[in-house]
Amino acid sequence: MTVTKYVVFAVTSLSFLLVAISGTTVSVAFPIITSSFNVSLILAGWVLSVNQLAATAIMPLAGKAGDIFGGKLTFLISIAVFTIGSLLGAIAPNIEFLIAARFIQAIGLGSFLPLGTAIVSAQFPQARQQAIGLFTSIMPIGMIIGPNIGGWLVDAFGWRSVFWLNIPLGIIVFIASFFLLRPGKREEGKLDLAGAGLFTGSLSAFLIALSQMGSTHSESSWIVSGLLLATAIVLMVVFIRHEGKIKNPIIDLQVLKERPFLAANMFNLLYGISVLGFMSFIPLYATSIYGMSTLESGLILTPRSVGTMAASIVTSISLPKWGYRGPMLFGTGIMVLSLFLLGIELTGINVLGIHLSGTMILLTIMFLSGVGMGVTAPAANNACIELMPNRIATITGVRGMFRQSGSAISIAVTSLILQNFRDMNHGFTVVCFGLAAIMVITTPLIFAMPKAAGALYVAEKDSR
Repeated sequence: MTVTKYVVFAVTSLSFLLVAISGTTVSVAFPIITSSFNVSLILAGWVLSVNQLAATAIMPLAGKAGDIFGGKLTFLISIAVFTIGSLLGAIAPNIEFLIAARFIQAIGLGSFLPLGTAIVSAQFPQARQQAIGLFTSIMPIGMIIGPNIGGWLVDAFGWRSVFWLNIPLGIIVFIASFFLLRPGKREEGKLDLAGAGLFTGSLSAFLIALSQMGSTHSESSWIVSGLLLATAIVLMVVFIRHEGKIKNPIIDLQVLKERPFLAANMFNLLYGISVLGFMSFIPLYATSIYGMSTLESGLILTPRSVGTMAASIVTSISLPKWGYRGPMLFGTGIMVLSLFLLGIELTGINVLGIHLSGTMILLTIMFLSGVGMGVTAPAANNACIELMPNRIATITGVRGMFRQSGSAISIAVTSLILQNFRDMNHGFTVVCFGLAAIMVITTPLIFAMPKAAGALYVAEKDSR
């Protein structure tokens, strides 16, 4: 039985590794994709943001689907969808087709986190905190492999190679999962497809409105943007009303009204805006501000991944002793510092008579950023699960929904800001300082979340 547990952990970890490799390789290829199709940064930015958009919609559905249809079946379908999306991305003839392929790819990717977390936690009920923390710490390994392989592939074979890479990896994960995973427990329920559609429609209308604002400044453009923003508001209102009426909503509004649950998801939204979305632009930052090559821009992400992996392992093991709030506060402070330093653009300084080049400084900042993420993420993940420990797939899906929403908004707004600055340096300064300020705002939210394991805030509606 013990051997089986670790085999299951290894198989599900492969999917998380795939998430990291896929995401980071596309980020490295992003500047080349933009120039290859000769499109604006705002349009090309949809290659990144549509991925977040689709993942936002699918995460809560995937968590619920795993509960209803069984984790193994849902997991296998998500891997197949991801692989098909990767194939379509590899053969994309234009930017619009590539954006559509990325949407399909993200439907698969967005399912991995809630399903994998539920599978792992079921195998290690007595050591759930450590198991989930170590499971999520697998991602930094992919974040080390992805940028370095991605930079080499793009330089050697072009940007399409980063999509071809996913196909054999997806097939391997599918075969391993098919033979090694066991069907999980099933429960009655229905998927809130209408709710997911309304939420996705609202977020899509909002993001398209931002893109429209940046692409042209004609009077008709502003009218269209205004109509899209109005549509986003109307759809969100309808979504909220819908969620309050049905039996199996994506988000239980009664639970969301509870202070700890609301605080946790607002934290995840702002975390997605401040950290996750912007990290997709680091390769562009490295190439445009520091003049690095595509390969070098991939390498620059390695220290961040090393820092994340090391910090997340230590934090995951120490959570029973440290609790949740301390690591979240400490990690948030480090991420604020790293964003501030990125905004300054230090081209070179002398420390104790030793000259540090701009590249060395950037490597150090990336490492600091990774440590901040590695300390914060395991604590925040487990703090969310403490709110509803008997519905891990569902709670992870909702958490991911808020994080991915923030990430999608961040990518759209960052693209808009950079597009409207002639000097890319000034544009990144505005973005980094703004994101640092947003990250500071999360501090009060941390104090409203569970302090440590055992401080459970289980919704009454769920416990009935």
